[in-house]
Amino acid sequence: MIVTPLDSAQLDSKEQYIFYHKAIDFALKELIVAVQQHGLCNNQEVVFFKQYCDLLLYSIEAMRIKYMYDEEDNMKIDLTDSGFPNYLEFRYLFNDLELRDQYLEKLTPIPDLQDEFLDTLLRKKEPVKKSRLFQAASIAYYKSVNKYYIFNRFVQGKIISAPENSQADLMTSWSFYDVAHNRPFICYMYFNFDGNRVNDYKDEIYTTLKQTSDRKMSLDSMAYAIDRKLPNVHPKHIKRIDLGPIHSVFAKDENPITHTLLESIAKKEVSLESYAISLKVDEVFSGSEFKEGSFFKKQTLQNWSDVIKQNYVLAPHRVIQLLHNKTPDIMNALAKQPIQIAELSKN
Repeated sequence: MIVTPLDSAQLDSKEQYIFYHKAIDFALKELIVAVQQHGLCNNQEVVFFKQYCDLLLYSIEAMRIKYMYDEEDNMKIDLTDSGFPNYLEFRYLFNDLELRDQYLEKLTPIPDLQDEFLDTLLRKKEPVKKSRLFQAASIAYYKSVNKYYIFNRFVQGKIISAPENSQADLMTSWSFYDVAHNRPFICYMYFNFDGNRVNDYKDEIYTTLKQTSDRKMSLDSMAYAIDRKLPNVHPKHIKRIDLGPIHSVFAKDENPITHTLLESIAKKEVSLESYAISLKVDEVFSGSEFKEGSFFKKQTLQNWSDVIKQNYVLAPHRVIQLLHNKTPDIMNALAKQPIQIAELSKN
């Protein structure tokens, strides 16, 4: 039985680490499949969605290796309206790998460690000390993890031709980890370009997106800021996906879904492994145009629609039943019926 102290921001046993990493890895993989199967994104958006989630999965696996046998430090997760690791953990990964060579020089060479393990296990018939296992895990961490695959605070996607029947000729995507909410977001922008070669202008586009769209804010405000800073770019449709929170035993917040789940776990109405995922999709579309600026230098800008908000909940069947019974108002306000995903097994 795993008992997580809900007033703590870190997991204080290796069993909890193992369970947490397994749970979040499983939840993200289920989310990728569900987004595609239930048409929450078009085919091209799904490709980008999976790429950004793969970066998340890679980073979380790197954290698992990093902390596996570390008795002095503990990975911190965000317990309030997130369920994901604290943003600083991603920053620590990146900083660690910047100093990879320096760390490796301080560790015992692999052949020496292998000989020591064999001698301990086969000749002495003793278990390997945790401090030595930590050395081995550290070597695996520094040798196998690539900093270029770590989910950074802002991750930019390429500019490509938009799919057929889109509102514009071009599209791009980006993802960011909101520091205040400790959750990842994935964004798509469909736009037209006034010019001959958009690739000659891509640096300006990427810089603007990083400066204006790297945190959660009102989507129409974000769209206006992008439109104003890029005179040659005319956004037509912007879509933002909020991944989370992931509701599970590793949570402490006022979210009704989390509260209901924790209460039911405590009463043993559902299993300890029970979880649910909230997913929010916000979209805005451009409509008419207006001009802004002085008489000699006017810029054509878009008028934006009201933000279209669509909320989804994904959960195993038993949890969906529970939420229908105890939070009917939330379930009835969803964009579609709760999406069933697989249960997390105990083994």
